[in-house]
Amino acid sequence: MTQLPTATSASSTRLSDLPPAGQAALRAGVVGNWIDNIHVFLPLTALAPAMFALAGPTTAASTAALVVVAMLFGRPLGGLIFGRLSDRFGRTRTTRIAIGGTAACALAIALLPTYEVLGTGTIISMLTLRFLGGIFVAGQYSAAIPLAMEWSTPRRRGLMSGLILSMAPWAQASIALAVALLLMVLGPDAYAVWGWRILFVIGALLSVGLLIYYGRQVTDAPIFDRKVQRELEQPAKPRARLRDMLVGSWAPAFWQVFLLMTGLWLLTNSTVLLLTARLATDTGLSDTRVSVTIGIATIAQALVMAVAGHLSTYLGRRRLFVMWGLGAMLVAPIIWRLAITSSSLGQAILCTAVLQVITVAAYGPVSAYLSERFPTEVRSTGYGMGYSLSLVLPALYPFYLPLIEPVLGRHGSVMAMVALGGGLVVLGALLGPRLAPREIDQELDVVAAKFAAGQHKGVLS
Repeated sequence: MTQLPTATSASSTRLSDLPPAGQAALRAGVVGNWIDNIHVFLPLTALAPAMFALAGPTTAASTAALVVVAMLFGRPLGGLIFGRLSDRFGRTRTTRIAIGGTAACALAIALLPTYEVLGTGTIISMLTLRFLGGIFVAGQYSAAIPLAMEWSTPRRRGLMSGLILSMAPWAQASIALAVALLLMVLGPDAYAVWGWRILFVIGALLSVGLLIYYGRQVTDAPIFDRKVQRELEQPAKPRARLRDMLVGSWAPAFWQVFLLMTGLWLLTNSTVLLLTARLATDTGLSDTRVSVTIGIATIAQALVMAVAGHLSTYLGRRRLFVMWGLGAMLVAPIIWRLAITSSSLGQAILCTAVLQVITVAAYGPVSAYLSERFPTEVRSTGYGMGYSLSLVLPALYPFYLPLIEPVLGRHGSVMAMVALGGGLVVLGALLGPRLAPREIDQELDVVAAKFAAGQHKGVLS
């Protein structure tokens, strides 16, 4: 019989102390989330210069927004479907299915004909593939990230969380650089017809490489193997249901995580997406200078995000979220106003970098925290739903922001959105249990049990 890999002790902090499959899972978690976010950000950046060739000259602008929304609605469904599959059939197997689906969607998009050939069929196909891609992308992080957290040693869990999630800004920067390079080499016309396809083919090939790596190097962690063994020994025990997550035994943990993540997504949309657009329209900066500003801020965000994840191991997850949320609520709106009214490139870069550091760098501990909130039998379901469902309401800001602009003004409405995001992070963190650093220095299921036992303390602790 094949011997299962053994878990490391709670006091271990070195990657080399893990068995090869564990080391591979952590490396794949970091690189995989970079590739995952390559697929998330590709349509936002790579398709923009080519949209008139894909959707026609009269509908290019409106169609670009639909492409983003299509993936948006796919991700919550993917978190639900693949989270359940991962909890039942294993993280590694589910991750491989999700990676394969992501690669297939990206390659299919690269092969789409232009509007001149297929007419509206091109954009219908694009929207369908982006919706399916959103399902598979969410499936990948709902399985692969909990897998990495289950393999991580306790004292490195916060650091690994920060490193994994910092791949999102690195992916954004990678795509922006690649698009700029292709536009410069090929020119706008050639890029719009076929140049953008190169990036989607590269994204598909990266996923194929990751799929091969998972198949050859990565296995489920011992904590999941023990869960399977318990189920074999207790076959009469009912499986956790979706209802248990929404209104049952796991509802307090899920809705608390949902509130926290809603705040973080509000901060993301206001200080990344909205700020990028407003820098171009309100500050007088050229497109090139806006790109430089966002690029530098993205690098600062990524570096501090990794630090924030590691810092949460020593401060405690909840304390770090509260501190970061307070900064976002009280200070970030002022910095946002200074950034959007910048009179020079230097001021814009400084304010934008500081703004993203004190807001979205708070994602650092999220992977560790969400994995610790749920036990192994529902961990991927809780992670996938908590991370994905919470992004829907914040992403609808193009519909509700115009309604509050007449009351609060063009800048004041976004400043209020930033403050609300920070406030929700604080409230979401306070509604969760408080565990001291020594209490999270344990295996995931031990920490999850402590979280469950401490849930009633909440705000009053």
